[in-house]
Amino acid sequence: MLDWISQLPGSQMVMSTTKSVVGRILQTGPVPQHIGFVMDGNRRFARQRNIELKEGHSAGFESMARVLEMCYECGVKSATVFAFSIENFKRSRHEVDWLMELAKGRFQQLTESGEMAEKYGVRIKVLGDTSLLPKDVQVSLREAEDITKNNTRATLNVCFPYTSRHEMAHAMRTIVKSTAKGTIQLDDINTQLVDECLYTGGQPPVDLLIRTSGVSRLSDFLLWQVSSKGCMIEFVDTLWPELTVVHILWILIKFSFNKMTSKKQLEQQQSQQLTSQQQTSQDSKKLI
Repeated sequence: MLDWISQLPGSQMVMSTTKSVVGRILQTGPVPQHIGFVMDGNRRFARQRNIELKEGHSAGFESMARVLEMCYECGVKSATVFAFSIENFKRSRHEVDWLMELAKGRFQQLTESGEMAEKYGVRIKVLGDTSLLPKDVQVSLREAEDITKNNTRATLNVCFPYTSRHEMAHAMRTIVKSTAKGTIQLDDINTQLVDECLYTGGQPPVDLLIRTSGVSRLSDFLLWQVSSKGCMIEFVDTLWPELTVVHILWILIKFSFNKMTSKKQLEQQQSQQLTSQQQTSQDSKKLI
């Protein structure tokens, strides 16, 4: 609907400036440090518009680029996108082959001069069992990781191919191997160690998960990470290619409001507890 605006003279500069200003405003409040995205709805988008599936997936990539740019403008440190599930290999050969070709081109695009990775200092990390991918795709992914390895401002985790079950199995194997080598002891095994052994280990905890298309399920994505206390889950009744910057801004505002409200409630509870303790102490002194 807003495509015609982008064709107006100077529109790109105005939009870029606007995003930067809005991003700075949002940074004055709580901002999620790690957002997970289940990018659902590309195929439905294509069917509804009677276009080829590959066009729906291409539209989904463009939406991803817009959304991530806004997130990084707002100060988000890590973003994890569910790009391809291991279960997706069960789709038609034609669609899988196209998705592999799309991935190669889009990874290259992300790392080109002036594009998102360079503009926002984003390091790209590929999470998942890449041994399942064609060799040429593996090469493209490694190149993207290598080109951006020195970027430190933010991280983009691309889950490709991935399921949370495979990730947790990977973490368990890592722990078992370390235990066998004697580098960790049985008493060292706890939830924090599991966190560190996941693909997302060493990054901020996931504190916001967004899923599009109106479906209320996690689809085997970041199951361990989002189970932590304080993670906000937002199900959006919009297909991924139709997700706009406005949608994201509204979600970030809700996140900020919820965090500030929770912080205020916690401070009130702590204040009440302190007052109660002081009153109890005074009453005890009177008895003495």
